[in-house]
Amino acid sequence: MADHDETTGKAPSLTERAYKELEEMIVTLLLEPGAVLSEATLAAQLGIGRTPIREALHRLAREGLVVILPRRGILVSEINIRSQLRLIEVRREIERLMARSAAARATDHERRAFRDIASGMVTAADEDDDVTFMRLDLQFNQLVAATCRNEYAANAMSLMAGLVRRFWFMHHKLVADMPLAAKRHADVALAIAQGDVEAAAATSDQLVDYAESCTRASLDT
Repeated sequence: MADHDETTGKAPSLTERAYKELEEMIVTLLLEPGAVLSEATLAAQLGIGRTPIREALHRLAREGLVVILPRRGILVSEINIRSQLRLIEVRREIERLMARSAAARATDHERRAFRDIASGMVTAADEDDDVTFMRLDLQFNQLVAATCRNEYAANAMSLMAGLVRRFWFMHHKLVADMPLAAKRHADVALAIAQGDVEAAAATSDQLVDYAESCTRASLDT
């Protein structure tokens, strides 16, 4: 059975499929920072044509996860902790706005989807399953982006989401607590599902507080 987009219910395009698979490979460090990528190799590995792979790589470049060097190749971008702290300053404000807006504007169907994500997050926390958590985190980000009904906030956040997720995955085994991260996400998802605008804002801030503490701890590792 084909995968379906959580927000539209439609089967994803080949470009979207390529993007999702490559984003996960980069975020979960199967493709490590500094790795040189080949369109032909990735196309053969994923069983997808080179055109969707190329389009996905350009999207990943816009999000800062790869660097395209003309006539030199494509590199997975490096990770910089101090840049991550500057990113968190911006992320805090945008995520709070998006969580508040999603809580106010989500449809009944979307609220059920948030409840499902919250339940999955709790299960991932109980089982200490970081890959499932990362997949649910991507679904959560996409659903918030859709339900906030603010394309400017969603577009701004899309440029940061992959960098945030990759940084967390790289450092969580040393300085972070995946079950706590999953439960923090579940709190935001439930607040949105319940239509509680103030709780959505508060739990969003708590989630970013957690992310910032993990990032600062990484400076000492």
